[in-house]
Amino acid sequence: MPRFVAVFTMTQADFAAFRALPAAEQAAINEAGLAAWADWRHRNAAAITSADVMVGKTTRVTRSGISAAHNPIAGFLMVEAPDVASAARLFEDHPHLTVFPGDGIDVMPVVSDPPEG
Repeated sequence: MPRFVAVFTMTQADFAAFRALPAAEQAAINEAGLAAWADWRHRNAAAITSADVMVGKTTRVTRSGISAAHNPIAGFLMVEAPDVASAARLFEDHPHLTVFPGDGIDVMPVVSDPPEG
């Protein structure tokens, strides 16, 4: 079955607004969001092929060297689905969009074969 990478995105402004909320409000959102995320994972377990990977601050390596950088990537997950439309539909009600301040989930086909080993 085809595999797809779902990349969770969040703007710096949305993240900053979330962090500006009172600690109790952030904690309530986190609690509700993590419970909803676990429920989403349970409902879609058959399609999920990897653990969720959430990421922190970016360090970019270029020909010019290494430096701090910004990008909208908050994390990623891999799923299997018959096609990209089916894969995308898995994420329509994802807590990254419905509870947390995420701004999008980019779904892309995997075009390489899995590593042999």
